[in-house]
Amino acid sequence: MQSASTSISAPAAGSVERDLPMRAILQSGYGSSDVLRLGSTARPAPRAGEVLVKVAAAGIDRGTWHLMTGRPYLMRVMGFGFWRPNNPVAGLDLAGTVVEVGPQVTRFAVGDLVFGIGQGTFAEYARAREDKLTRVPQGLGLEQAAVLAVSGSTALQALDAAELKAGERVLVIGASGGVGSYAVQIAKALGAEVTGVCSASKLEFVRSLGAAHVIDYRSQDFAGGVRRYDVVLDMGGNTPIARLRRCLIETGRVVFIGNEQGGDWTAGFGRQIYASLLGRFVKQRFTSLIAREHFSSFERLAELCAAGQIRPAIDRCITLSEVPEALRALEAGAVKGKIAVVMG
Repeated sequence: MQSASTSISAPAAGSVERDLPMRAILQSGYGSSDVLRLGSTARPAPRAGEVLVKVAAAGIDRGTWHLMTGRPYLMRVMGFGFWRPNNPVAGLDLAGTVVEVGPQVTRFAVGDLVFGIGQGTFAEYARAREDKLTRVPQGLGLEQAAVLAVSGSTALQALDAAELKAGERVLVIGASGGVGSYAVQIAKALGAEVTGVCSASKLEFVRSLGAAHVIDYRSQDFAGGVRRYDVVLDMGGNTPIARLRRCLIETGRVVFIGNEQGGDWTAGFGRQIYASLLGRFVKQRFTSLIAREHFSSFERLAELCAAGQIRPAIDRCITLSEVPEALRALEAGAVKGKIAVVMG
């Protein structure tokens, strides 16, 4: 794991020359990373309730992968664009400097250093709603802040949904990924005993995040009954419900966080639907998480970072031109923690 630095300096704030183009990762349609290309496009203008951010760094995350592939297809029907994405510039996570504020913005001013979720963040400038941003805490590098919002808030909200208590045992399936790497750290900060499930090559990485126990899913059965858990976080997996139940104590809780191995239409949500119905007849509880994009979660993450209780785990920093390759690595499971895209 490459250690994150604070080498990015804050871009100078000032007026934006709208007639000048900006570099960006453009998406022509849905598909593999071949639909992405480095090009130039017009600089966006903030709308009411939005700010324009000069992007210092952005983050690679699963949400961006879904928006690239257009899967599950249900998301196209929900308004993200049927034949091609509504936003031709890819990217969600960002950190940078506010350079312009739109009407009705009250929380930020030009020159503020912010991180959060924007629209089309694999670019030199990006729009973002003010309620999806917060200020970068002191001591946190912009590369680190850029990979915090999407995955960190998902992990935080999953543990909230589980109603985790100090002293409980937590099993994190997919502990080496973006969400999983935060879930391990946050659960430990909340006083839980954490067991992380990942591949053999990532065991030491997950242990370094604070996991008390690590399990190689290829050689060890985490549902073998040797150890039972109060909470299981199922990160994009496809573990049968019966196996998950064997992991749990009688009143245990499972939180489903995505499902990357399901069908093209619904992404395998049938498993979650079955679990929610089953939960009416057993003491164990099953919750499917739909993460909320709001600054309140980002502020809590900033506080945890400032207290030294969590730290964004950056696999590597890349340039804009390397984004397609990074998304291929993410799909192949070849990333530990997060990848930061540095504008330079």
